[in-house]
Amino acid sequence: MTTDNSTPPASELGYPPPSLAGDPTASPEPGEGRSPAAAELAGRLHHALSSVVLGSSDAVTHAVAAVLAGGHLLIEDVPGVGKTILAKAIAAAIGGRLARIQGHPDLLPSDITGVTIYSPQSSSWEFRPGPVFADVVLVDELNRTPPRSQAALLETMEERQVSVDGHTWALPEPHLVIATQNPVGQAGTFPLVESQLDRFLLATHLGYPDADTEALLAVGRGTDNVLAELKPLTTVAELRQAQLATAAVLVSSRVAEYAVALVRATREAPGIELGASPRAAIGLIAAAQAHAVLHCRNYVTPLDVKAMAPPCLGHRLVADHIAEGGIDAGGRVVRQILGSIPAPRP
Repeated sequence: MTTDNSTPPASELGYPPPSLAGDPTASPEPGEGRSPAAAELAGRLHHALSSVVLGSSDAVTHAVAAVLAGGHLLIEDVPGVGKTILAKAIAAAIGGRLARIQGHPDLLPSDITGVTIYSPQSSSWEFRPGPVFADVVLVDELNRTPPRSQAALLETMEERQVSVDGHTWALPEPHLVIATQNPVGQAGTFPLVESQLDRFLLATHLGYPDADTEALLAVGRGTDNVLAELKPLTTVAELRQAQLATAAVLVSSRVAEYAVALVRATREAPGIELGASPRAAIGLIAAAQAHAVLHCRNYVTPLDVKAMAPPCLGHRLVADHIAEGGIDAGGRVVRQILGSIPAPRP
């Protein structure tokens, strides 16, 4: 089967969804927030990913938002629902150099960051970069790696650099880590520590498809065959410009105060041992800006903040029932908080 991957402009995709946009007909004027090109790219990315991962609109939206905001993405779900397919589709669509790290119990930190070896030819020690030196790093089944190897990603995800043997090397920009993990409690998993989870801008899941979508998947629609034909929709330089435009989207003081109030409320929620950090507040604003671009706006509304709060904050909360229930459990707590804190009026 052949698939046409030449995606039409965002305006022809029926995007943005009117149910989420404050004013779906509003489009930014050129020069205001510098977002028209970013919105165009966002629509094309959303269309391309939706053609590969069928029936997972929320996960696709979260993935595009992470790309636009320049943040890392965690995909948690049971085996076989398309986590790796989504991660590969993101990498294929945005271009750049892709590196894959397969998680397993014997993975060493040097297998991720690189290693210094002695070269007899030059009579000196030389650094051999690891797979993390790429524009897009796919870490498959991250929680099947031991904690020591997980920790090797802490510096790379936050500071975009690698320190080995007293020397520091910068990572490419943009640098996106897309990690998949199986639900905690499955055999052979090592739960991610709080500092690791806090470095992921968004966490999402795909879930089981409905019966009609599963029937399409069973006969070869979507997934691998479409992924094989997916061509890059942008260059690394264009993507970086789109990320800069997204970061320039207007955030009013009232919207920022609302986002901070949601984050602070997680620290006082019943049963929560550790709430979201100030880094989470910064991330929530960035994700809301990306969500606004997805909806062809150059300003953030409270609806953008509400849409991004569960995937941005849920995985950062620490409690026994969240550890057992995964990111879904954290998302439910955030949705309860959303119902208790009134959003500012326009």
